[in-house]
Amino acid sequence: MAKYFDVHPDNPQTRAISQVVGILRDDGLIAYPTDSCYALGCRIGNAKGLDRIREIRRLGSGHHFTLVCRDFAQLGQFVQINNAVFRLVKASTPGSYTFILPATREVPRRLLHPKKKTVGVRIPENVVTQAILAELGEPLLSSTLLLPGQEEPLTQGWEIKEELDHVVDAVIDSGECGTVPTTVVDLSDGEPEILRVGAGDPSRFE
Repeated sequence: MAKYFDVHPDNPQTRAISQVVGILRDDGLIAYPTDSCYALGCRIGNAKGLDRIREIRRLGSGHHFTLVCRDFAQLGQFVQINNAVFRLVKASTPGSYTFILPATREVPRRLLHPKKKTVGVRIPENVVTQAILAELGEPLLSSTLLLPGQEEPLTQGWEIKEELDHVVDAVIDSGECGTVPTTVVDLSDGEPEILRVGAGDPSRFE
């Protein structure tokens, strides 16, 4: 049964955040709010957590997973960025964008796109997510909480608790979350390619 945390959206309770991070460090899987919609998250090194996300969402091997990072310095440890890409990403973070970039050796092979050796990265503008990332000290391996056969992600913490009670270890509820996932921009070849139009304004990459 998943633990349920009712967390203040603007002033997250320190104790609740510490308990959530404790679950993550014990290789737990959480459902948590972001600045675009709810997501599933676990530690980067949690291989079983990755398998659980794949199973819940029924994802194939070509799916791009996302590393949700606290800040630009952390993001730079996991992806390769030239000067032109640096300026584009820096100007758009934090925000509702996911960027596909070539991964560094810090990223476990199982998280990479099998052919392109790329990974998704983002820096969210969400107080609760940022509090979790600050306490954890590393990125979250993450995927949008979009269940098979559904057109939109779940938006309510209690609804997620009911739906996923026996397949996740914790649900963080900080009020209603949006239904629109991030805008995904592939920058792996240097030139922006918009793969998905979502919550982030795509015009700066067109």
